Amino acid sequence: MPRLLSLALAFMVPLSACNSNTAPGNDEESQFGAAPTPAPVVSADEALDGIAVEVVQPEIMTNADLVVLGGLEGKCDVRLTKIAYPSFVFERAGQQGWIKLNQKLIPLARAGENLFVAGDLQVTIRGVDEPLEIDEQREAEMILLLPEAKDELGFRGYGQCYEAE
Repeated sequence: MPRLLSLALAFMVPLSACNSNTAPGNDEESQFGAAPTPAPVVSADEALDGIAVEVVQPEIMTNADLVVLGGLEGKCDVRLTKIAYPSFVFERAGQQGWIKLNQKLIPLARAGENLFVAGDLQVTIRGVDEPLEIDEQREAEMILLLPEAKDELGFRGYGQCYEAE
């Protein structure tokens, strides 16, 4: 029995270092995986057409998505965890925001200080204790009201604003 255990350990130890990839959403070595393609930018009606809004949740944006939006310079974002990619991005001094739902980027127009709308889709952003600031991650809330949904969805995460270059 000790010999069998030794033999099993001899095979398992070299394999324990095989899973060293930390790239999100990729089980292969990062350099071998296909480059992510950006999500299409579509209207809220098109993105949510034919799906049950009760199961829709905000998704994280990839680097490719952020490139389509022009990067984060001069914008603020909301992330669902401290280390996640953004789920909502909005222009700090501008009139537009974007959310990723159903694997699509949806542009929303600013309708108030912290309110963004696209048809019947509404996103409200607010700092928990303090307003969002440049280069400082703070707790933030994102409240999502989907078209024809009975209830709003609330998310607490982290928000941050970025200096315009």
